[in-house]
Amino acid sequence: MVSHDNISGLILAGGRAQRMGGEDKGLVLLNGQAMIEYVLASLAPQVHSLAINANRSFEHYQRYGHTVIGDELTDFQGPLAGFASGLKQCTTDYMVTAPCDGPLLCNDYVQRLYQSALEKKARISVATDGKRLQPVYALLHQSLLPSLLDFLARGDRKIDLWYKQEGYAECDFSDRPDIFTNVNSREDLTTLGQQLKP
Repeated sequence: MVSHDNISGLILAGGRAQRMGGEDKGLVLLNGQAMIEYVLASLAPQVHSLAINANRSFEHYQRYGHTVIGDELTDFQGPLAGFASGLKQCTTDYMVTAPCDGPLLCNDYVQRLYQSALEKKARISVATDGKRLQPVYALLHQSLLPSLLDFLARGDRKIDLWYKQEGYAECDFSDRPDIFTNVNSREDLTTLGQQLKP
């Protein structure tokens, strides 16, 4: 497992989770453990520092010992708002993102995204499962903050549009599509829980 001193991590836990009945998905228990804890355990060793983007449950998230960053835009404006808040506090060259409800993150996640960005000389590297882009699994250069703030100031919120505007490298995870398994319902939670049991 490679740790990068020039890459910070941001776990996205700022959504409404409407399909989960409005529960805070990062704190939903999967086999007795909060989902965000799976992501923390995998991502923390791969980055210089880690922050959590949240718009509620601040005190609970702070218990994990990492910086908790809220969106500056109100009313749950989507992942780009979280990206912007994270980049504003980012002190490294790059910031890597992952959602709080994707507990199967792999140990070479950051290395692969970073290598893809370097090889393709891109400021954004976005994961793909071989069939479609997985836009919240991404690596962003800190210099993108002004562009992102301008994009949001225009009222735009669509992550794919901003990626196309800036240009990006696709990072192929078609050998590990399982890492994009996320939990959007109680049924998903039960199914994944059974898969993870030894």
